[in-house]
Amino acid sequence: MSIYKCPCCGEKSFNPILKARAGRMNQRGVNCPSCGKRVVNGRGATIFNAIFSVLGLACMVLVFLFAPDYQFLSRYEVLIQIVLLIAIHTVPRIVNAFCFKLTEAIRIESV
Repeated sequence: MSIYKCPCCGEKSFNPILKARAGRMNQRGVNCPSCGKRVVNGRGATIFNAIFSVLGLACMVLVFLFAPDYQFLSRYEVLIQIVLLIAIHTVPRIVNAFCFKLTEAIRIESV
């Protein structure tokens, strides 16, 4: 079930899983099943990932600094840190799968 159009050939050849794997503009991207050109999520996906990652890392630092002062945080500090790391990795992929437009990859790959 392909619901997203390829920006190169215009055919609906991407499903949400393949679109989530496409990555951001600074990544390699995935090949379009129809035309074979590399496709990535657009500039908005890159900006969202950067902002979300910075906020997640800031939350990790805050938990690390303030956990000894609060009994609840000190008890679950490691669990909270692990959940934040998983969220930094998975939430942008889920958002990329459904929210941002696909664009042609502009990254030049060396052979």
